[in-house]
Amino acid sequence: MTHRILILGGTTEARQLAAKLAARGDLDITLSLAGRTENPVEQPVPVRTGGFGGAQGLADWLAGHKSDLLIDATHPYAARISANAAEAARISGVPILALRRPGWEPVEGDRWTLVDDAEDAVAALGTEPRRVFLALGRQEVAVFAAAPHHAYVIRSVDPIEPPLSVPDASYVLARGPFAEADERALLEAQRIDVIVAKNSGGQATYGKIAAARELGIEMILFRRPQLPDVPSAPSVAALAEMVDHFAAPLEKRGV
Repeated sequence: MTHRILILGGTTEARQLAAKLAARGDLDITLSLAGRTENPVEQPVPVRTGGFGGAQGLADWLAGHKSDLLIDATHPYAARISANAAEAARISGVPILALRRPGWEPVEGDRWTLVDDAEDAVAALGTEPRRVFLALGRQEVAVFAAAPHHAYVIRSVDPIEPPLSVPDASYVLARGPFAEADERALLEAQRIDVIVAKNSGGQATYGKIAAARELGIEMILFRRPQLPDVPSAPSVAALAEMVDHFAAPLEKRGV
Protein backbone atom coordinates (compact mmCIF):
# COMPACT_ATOMS: atom_id res chain seq x y z
CA MET A 1 0.00 0.00 0.00
CA THR A 2 1.31 3.43 -0.98
CA HIS A 3 0.80 6.17 1.60
CA ARG A 4 0.39 9.77 0.46
CA ILE A 5 2.38 12.17 2.62
CA LEU A 6 2.47 15.96 2.57
CA ILE A 7 5.56 17.55 4.15
CA LEU A 8 5.36 21.23 5.04
CA GLY A 9 8.95 22.32 4.53
CA GLY A 10 11.31 25.18 3.98
CA THR A 11 14.04 23.83 6.24
CA THR A 12 17.14 21.75 5.61
CA GLU A 13 15.62 18.99 7.73
CA ALA A 14 12.49 18.92 5.57
CA ARG A 15 14.61 18.29 2.49
CA GLN A 16 16.63 15.63 4.33
CA LEU A 17 13.47 13.94 5.57
CA ALA A 18 11.91 13.97 2.11
CA ALA A 19 15.03 12.35 0.65
CA LYS A 20 15.16 9.74 3.39
CA LEU A 21 11.49 8.81 2.98
CA ALA A 22 11.64 8.90 -0.83
CA ALA A 23 14.43 6.33 -0.73
CA ARG A 24 11.95 3.78 0.66
CA GLY A 25 10.08 3.66 -2.65
CA ASP A 26 6.68 2.93 -1.09
CA LEU A 27 5.57 6.47 -0.24
CA ASP A 28 3.99 9.17 -2.43
CA ILE A 29 5.55 12.36 -1.05
CA THR A 30 4.84 16.00 -1.82
CA LEU A 31 6.96 18.75 -0.27
CA SER A 32 5.23 22.09 0.23
CA LEU A 33 7.24 25.32 0.26
CA ALA A 34 5.79 28.69 1.20
CA GLY A 35 7.62 30.37 -1.67
CA ARG A 36 9.31 33.06 0.44
CA THR A 37 12.79 32.09 -0.77
CA GLU A 38 13.38 33.24 -4.34
CA ASN A 39 15.80 30.48 -5.29
CA PRO A 40 15.23 27.44 -3.07
CA VAL A 41 17.70 24.59 -3.30
CA GLU A 42 16.76 21.58 -5.40
CA GLN A 43 14.43 19.18 -3.62
CA PRO A 44 14.40 15.36 -3.81
CA VAL A 45 10.63 14.99 -4.31
CA PRO A 46 7.80 16.81 -6.15
CA VAL A 47 7.30 20.32 -4.77
CA ARG A 48 4.19 22.41 -4.26
CA THR A 49 4.81 26.14 -3.82
CA GLY A 50 2.55 28.70 -2.15
CA GLY A 51 0.03 28.92 0.66
CA PHE A 52 -3.14 26.90 1.16
CA GLY A 53 -5.47 29.61 2.42
CA GLY A 54 -5.29 28.88 6.12
CA ALA A 55 -6.21 25.77 8.07
CA GLN A 56 -9.42 25.07 6.16
CA GLY A 57 -7.63 25.41 2.82
CA LEU A 58 -4.96 22.96 3.94
CA ALA A 59 -7.62 20.56 5.24
CA ASP A 60 -9.38 20.73 1.89
CA TRP A 61 -6.10 20.01 0.07
CA LEU A 62 -5.40 17.00 2.30
CA ALA A 63 -8.89 15.62 1.69
CA GLY A 64 -8.82 16.35 -2.03
CA HIS A 65 -5.49 14.57 -2.47
CA LYS A 66 -6.50 11.66 -0.24
CA SER A 67 -3.51 12.31 2.00
CA ASP A 68 -2.65 9.72 4.65
CA LEU A 69 -0.20 11.77 6.73
CA LEU A 70 0.78 15.41 7.26
CA ILE A 71 4.30 16.26 8.44
CA ASP A 72 5.09 19.72 9.80
CA ALA A 73 8.81 20.24 9.17
CA THR A 74 8.67 24.02 8.99
CA HIS A 75 11.01 26.49 10.70
CA PRO A 76 10.71 26.66 14.51
CA TYR A 77 9.45 30.25 14.14
CA ALA A 78 6.76 29.44 11.57
CA ALA A 79 4.19 29.42 14.38
CA ARG A 80 1.18 30.35 12.24
CA ILE A 81 1.88 27.60 9.71
CA SER A 82 2.31 25.07 12.51
CA ALA A 83 -0.97 26.18 14.11
CA ASN A 84 -2.76 25.89 10.76
CA ALA A 85 -1.24 22.45 10.22
CA ALA A 86 -2.49 21.15 13.56
CA GLU A 87 -5.95 22.58 12.94
CA ALA A 88 -6.06 21.20 9.39
CA ALA A 89 -5.16 17.75 10.71
CA ARG A 90 -8.01 18.00 13.23
CA ILE A 91 -10.54 19.15 10.59
CA SER A 92 -9.54 16.56 7.99
CA GLY A 93 -8.86 13.66 10.32
CA VAL A 94 -5.43 13.19 8.72
CA PRO A 95 -2.74 12.20 11.26
CA ILE A 96 0.04 14.74 11.85
CA LEU A 97 3.66 14.42 12.91
CA ALA A 98 6.05 17.31 13.50
CA LEU A 99 9.76 17.93 13.52
CA ARG A 100 10.58 20.01 16.60
CA ARG A 101 14.21 21.09 16.36
CA PRO A 102 15.49 21.87 19.89
CA GLY A 103 16.60 25.43 20.56
CA TRP A 104 20.09 26.41 21.63
CA GLU A 105 20.83 26.62 25.33
CA PRO A 106 23.22 29.24 26.78
CA VAL A 107 26.56 28.05 28.14
CA GLU A 108 29.23 29.80 30.17
CA GLY A 109 30.53 32.85 28.32
CA ASP A 110 27.34 33.52 26.34
CA ARG A 111 25.88 37.04 26.66
CA TRP A 112 22.26 36.55 25.71
CA THR A 113 19.36 38.99 25.87
CA LEU A 114 16.02 37.34 25.09
CA VAL A 115 13.21 39.28 23.40
CA ASP A 116 9.81 38.41 22.00
CA ASP A 117 10.03 40.06 18.57
CA ALA A 118 11.82 42.55 16.34
CA GLU A 119 10.25 45.57 18.06
CA ASP A 120 11.61 44.38 21.41
CA ALA A 121 15.01 43.77 19.77
CA VAL A 122 15.10 47.38 18.53
CA ALA A 123 14.42 48.57 22.08
CA ALA A 124 17.10 46.24 23.49
CA LEU A 125 19.73 47.77 21.19
CA GLY A 126 19.49 51.01 23.20
CA THR A 127 20.13 54.62 22.33
CA GLU A 128 23.92 54.56 21.93
CA PRO A 129 25.09 53.86 18.34
CA ARG A 130 26.23 50.27 17.84
CA ARG A 131 27.38 48.08 14.98
CA VAL A 132 24.64 45.49 14.63
CA PHE A 133 24.68 42.19 12.75
CA LEU A 134 21.15 41.22 11.71
CA ALA A 135 20.82 37.51 10.93
CA LEU A 136 17.09 37.64 10.24
CA GLY A 137 14.59 37.14 7.45
CA ARG A 138 13.35 39.91 5.21
CA GLN A 139 10.10 40.27 7.14
CA GLU A 140 11.79 41.21 10.41
CA VAL A 141 14.52 43.51 9.08
CA ALA A 142 12.26 46.44 8.14
CA VAL A 143 11.43 47.14 11.80
CA PHE A 144 15.01 48.25 12.47
CA ALA A 145 14.47 51.41 10.42
CA ALA A 146 13.05 52.73 13.71
CA ALA A 147 16.62 52.84 15.06
CA PRO A 148 18.61 54.65 12.33
CA HIS A 149 21.43 55.65 14.71
CA HIS A 150 22.92 52.14 14.53
CA ALA A 151 25.09 50.74 11.72
CA TYR A 152 23.73 47.48 10.32
CA VAL A 153 25.28 44.49 8.59
CA ILE A 154 22.38 42.40 7.27
CA ARG A 155 22.70 38.80 6.12
CA SER A 156 19.92 37.09 4.21
CA VAL A 157 19.35 34.39 1.60
CA ASP A 158 17.50 36.80 -0.70
CA PRO A 159 18.08 40.54 -1.24
CA ILE A 160 16.38 42.89 1.22
CA GLU A 161 13.88 44.82 -0.90
CA PRO A 162 13.38 47.64 -0.31
CA PRO A 163 16.72 48.22 1.44
CA LEU A 164 16.60 49.19 5.10
CA SER A 165 15.92 52.92 5.36
CA VAL A 166 18.88 53.90 7.54
CA PRO A 167 22.09 55.88 6.82
CA ASP A 168 24.48 52.96 7.36
CA ALA A 169 23.55 49.48 6.17
CA SER A 170 25.49 46.84 4.26
CA TYR A 171 24.26 43.49 2.99
CA VAL A 172 25.63 39.97 2.86
CA LEU A 173 23.83 37.44 0.65
CA ALA A 174 24.58 33.93 1.85
CA ARG A 175 22.95 30.59 2.59
CA GLY A 176 24.11 28.44 5.52
CA PRO A 177 25.63 26.38 6.93
CA PHE A 178 28.13 28.86 8.37
CA ALA A 179 31.34 27.61 9.98
CA GLU A 180 32.44 29.13 13.28
CA ALA A 181 35.79 30.29 11.87
CA ASP A 182 34.06 32.09 9.00
CA GLU A 183 31.57 33.70 11.37
CA ARG A 184 34.34 34.91 13.62
CA ALA A 185 36.22 36.42 10.67
CA LEU A 186 33.05 38.20 9.52
CA LEU A 187 32.24 39.58 12.97
CA GLU A 188 35.81 40.83 13.47
CA ALA A 189 36.08 42.37 10.00
CA GLN A 190 32.78 44.20 10.46
CA ARG A 191 33.62 45.25 14.06
CA ILE A 192 30.25 43.94 15.26
CA ASP A 193 29.08 44.92 18.76
CA VAL A 194 25.84 42.94 18.91
CA ILE A 195 24.04 40.23 16.94
CA VAL A 196 20.27 39.97 16.51
CA ALA A 197 18.98 36.54 15.54
CA LYS A 198 16.42 33.84 16.19
CA ASN A 199 17.11 30.86 18.42
CA SER A 200 16.78 28.56 15.44
CA GLY A 201 18.62 25.60 16.94
CA GLY A 202 20.61 23.05 14.97
CA GLN A 203 24.20 23.12 13.80
CA ALA A 204 23.90 24.95 10.47
CA THR A 205 23.85 28.44 12.02
CA TYR A 206 25.35 27.75 15.45
CA GLY A 207 28.70 29.12 14.25
CA LYS A 208 27.67 32.70 15.01
CA ILE A 209 26.68 31.72 18.56
CA ALA A 210 30.06 30.12 19.22
CA ALA A 211 31.93 32.97 17.53
CA ALA A 212 30.04 35.59 19.54
CA ARG A 213 30.92 33.73 22.74
CA GLU A 214 34.62 33.71 21.88
CA LEU A 215 34.60 37.39 20.96
CA GLY A 216 32.47 38.51 23.91
CA ILE A 217 29.73 39.85 21.62
CA GLU A 218 26.18 40.25 22.94
CA MET A 219 23.42 38.19 21.33
CA ILE A 220 19.85 39.47 21.20
CA LEU A 221 17.78 36.36 20.51
CA PHE A 222 14.07 36.00 19.79
CA ARG A 223 12.33 33.64 22.20
CA ARG A 224 10.85 30.47 20.72
CA PRO A 225 7.14 30.75 19.87
CA GLN A 226 4.63 28.37 21.39
CA LEU A 227 3.83 25.55 18.96
CA PRO A 228 0.91 23.09 18.92
CA ASP A 229 1.19 19.93 20.98
CA VAL A 230 1.26 17.21 18.33
CA PRO A 231 3.26 13.97 18.07
CA SER A 232 6.80 15.08 17.30
CA ALA A 233 10.46 14.16 17.12
CA PRO A 234 13.63 16.26 17.60
CA SER A 235 15.54 14.96 14.56
CA VAL A 236 15.13 13.67 11.03
CA ALA A 237 16.19 10.17 12.07
CA ALA A 238 13.70 10.01 14.93
CA LEU A 239 10.86 11.37 12.79
CA ALA A 240 11.66 8.89 10.02
CA GLU A 241 11.27 6.09 12.57
CA MET A 242 7.83 7.44 13.47
CA VAL A 243 6.90 7.40 9.79
CA ASP A 244 8.20 3.83 9.53
CA HIS A 245 5.83 2.83 12.31
CA PHE A 246 2.94 4.68 10.68
CA ALA A 247 3.54 3.08 7.28
CA ALA A 248 4.07 -0.45 8.59
CA PRO A 249 1.27 -2.93 7.95
CA LEU A 250 -1.05 -3.34 10.92
CA GLU A 251 0.11 -6.89 11.64
CA LYS A 252 3.69 -5.64 11.98
CA ARG A 253 2.61 -2.97 14.46
CA GLY A 254 1.17 -5.59 16.76
CA VAL A 255 -2.35 -4.27 16.26
